[in-house]
Amino acid sequence: MPSEMKALLLIGDGYARTPTASVLEAMEPYLRPGRIAVPTPGPTQVLIKVGLASINPSDVMFVKGQYGQPRVKGQPAGFEGVGTVVASGDEAYPKSLIGKRVAFATGVSNWGSWAEYALAEAAACIPLLDTVRDEDGAAMIVNPLTALAMFDIVREEGEKAFIMTAGASQLSKLIIGLAREVGFRPIVTVRRNDQIASLKELGAAHVLNEKASDFKAVLREVIKAEQPRIFLDAVTGPLASTIFDAMPRRARWVIYGRLDPEPTIILEPGQMIFQHKHIEGFWLSEWMRQFRDRRGPAILEAQQRFSDGRWSTDVTAIVPIAEAMARIPAELAKPNGKVFLRP
Repeated sequence: MPSEMKALLLIGDGYARTPTASVLEAMEPYLRPGRIAVPTPGPTQVLIKVGLASINPSDVMFVKGQYGQPRVKGQPAGFEGVGTVVASGDEAYPKSLIGKRVAFATGVSNWGSWAEYALAEAAACIPLLDTVRDEDGAAMIVNPLTALAMFDIVREEGEKAFIMTAGASQLSKLIIGLAREVGFRPIVTVRRNDQIASLKELGAAHVLNEKASDFKAVLREVIKAEQPRIFLDAVTGPLASTIFDAMPRRARWVIYGRLDPEPTIILEPGQMIFQHKHIEGFWLSEWMRQFRDRRGPAILEAQQRFSDGRWSTDVTAIVPIAEAMARIPAELAKPNGKVFLRP
């Protein structure tokens, strides 16, 4: 075991004072390449030799100081990855994971996955089936479990139609696949016409380009016909305000991201009173704490879906850590796939 490791280290501390766009325009204001001591796991933790690390929108918001968890200056970034457990704390379960390939989430350990080694709570590790690819394992937790959890919300509401923003995201694609299997009708928004055909082929009932001149009129026609009650929103801002305003009585706006830093305005507050609409948030960490009995079955289902081909992670690029500072912003700007870091 080496005493030091390569990592992408946080430059900022705590939270940013001013919100900015969710695009990672450059690495240098937020991260620097460096070497740092390999951490020692605590009693309930494991040390993982990272094989691949995922780069999610939540990671971008975190390194920019706009996520619900404070940065620690000089520590590695990265919330999620796949790798092999090489050391553990003294408790029995962490010890049982040594030598196993796991998907992991670093949580609040402050030893992120954008490094050669990462620390994670053993409870936040998923031993992987041999049939799960590393690319799917590295993206096993944040998007797949969120997809299963949020589609449960849709199912419980009972209406076949529902709305999602960021329709071409990896998360939305997973949810569209779930919906197609049981006859539900996703209505999704995108920003590019060339994304429409592939999402309809995947199972979206309606794909609306939010940049189209007739977007608001078409949106109202679709909502009138489909009567969706659930709105799964990664964007917020003016787009989400427009969608929620057009939705029918008892609509639920479930916010799980903030890709648009523009103000989010409730266009008609009276709808909250007289139409019984309401707004709520979704955070996977809280769902995993609150619904512990659902966590195990969701993990097994996600692995089975990746193993049998019902789900697959679209890969834009796998970037070596030595090239990360130069390449990652440009790779993240490409549509329709996920970017990974290889330490």
